[in-house]
Amino acid sequence: MPRIQPSSDLRNKYNEISAFCHEYDEPVYITKNGQGDLAVMSIETYEKLVGKFELYHLLDEGMDAAKQGRTIPASEAFDRVFQKLDERP
Repeated sequence: MPRIQPSSDLRNKYNEISAFCHEYDEPVYITKNGQGDLAVMSIETYEKLVGKFELYHLLDEGMDAAKQGRTIPASEAFDRVFQKLDERP
């Protein structure tokens, strides 16, 4: 269940909000005048969320490439990956 708190708690209960966000890896919803206004989360949770969006974007690009016939055999793809790994400094 989402945690909802008034905007005054950002100032008065910051440490409590921060501890909750770090402990539960989920956002706290902040209201202003009784209406939803912000979602506050830990940086770690935010980075995971952004990483998921980036992954979804890459998957969409891959699906589009496959639909357009821009594919290569898996063995060739793995060969390219291993070649790149061998080229690392």
